[in-house]
Parts: sequence; structure tokens; C-alpha cells
Amino acid sequence: MDGTRDHARTYHLHRLATALDSQGIHSTVKTTYPAALNVFIPGAAMLAERIHCTAGTDPSGRLRWYYRWSWGELLHDTEDPSGAAAKVAEVLAAR
Repeated sequence: MDGTRDHARTYHLHRLATALDSQGIHSTVKTTYPAALNVFIPGAAMLAERIHCTAGTDPSGRLRWYYRWSWGELLHDTEDPSGAAAKVAEVLAAR
């Protein structure tokens, strides 16, 4: 486990948690390895999701961080936590 990368994951997940909170969606950051964000809607236990954060490279080869759904699909770039929160809210509302 790379401590620097784990710190970056936790940082980005906390930013997403703050963005989700502003939309009334509750979440908690699990900081033990691997860090993840547990998302849930109060009163609707079946509406829950676990978001991960993963490093990747953009087309120019620069290191980038991305939010990733529990099933492995990329959710959104971490530079826009509000955009990621909107996507999570949309998916949870559709369930």
C-alpha cells in the first residue's frame, strides 16, 4: 500500500462526501485500506453504494484521479466532486 496514494484517495473521497451532503445524501468515508465512500439514503437501506477512488492517466499521460463505482466503471473525474455527486444522486434516485 502506498501511503501517498491512500492519502490522495481519502482526500478526494472526503470532497465527494461534502458534495453529496449538500444534496442531502449521507455518506461516510472508510479510511482503512482500501479507502472507500459508503453512500446511503436514510430510510432506504436498499439505496446504497460504495464509491472508490482510483489513479489513472489522461490522454497526455498525466496522473489523474477518478471516482469509480463499486462495479468498476469510472464515475467521474475527482476535479469535479459536484458533478460526481450529481451522477450519484441520479443513479440512486433511479433505483
